[in-house]
Amino acid sequence: MSFSQITVQDLAQSLNNPNIQFVDVREPWEVETASLPSFQNLPLSEFSEWSEQIYSKLDPETETLVLCHHGVRSAQMCNWLVQQGFTNVKNISGGIDAYSAIVDRSIPRY
Repeated sequence: MSFSQITVQDLAQSLNNPNIQFVDVREPWEVETASLPSFQNLPLSEFSEWSEQIYSKLDPETETLVLCHHGVRSAQMCNWLVQQGFTNVKNISGGIDAYSAIVDRSIPRY
């Protein structure tokens, strides 16, 4: 089992979908700098603090979109979620940087 990639354009069309879980794995300071609504922040650097509660934070059967700055950390998270039994995980290709450049220029780039 693996995960798929979605574009930032696909993300823009999915943001208001209440049946999708949105996860941002960036650092809190990054989220303060540039963020999107609906995303739950689970920083990879704090993995040991939230990983054991992953099933109370996220539903493994629900579509899950994962975001980071460029797509590397989110891909790591997607791999881990799949290993935990999550069945519909998607990495947001290019991350928030691509979202800012392509979809919404009002979001700061850093």
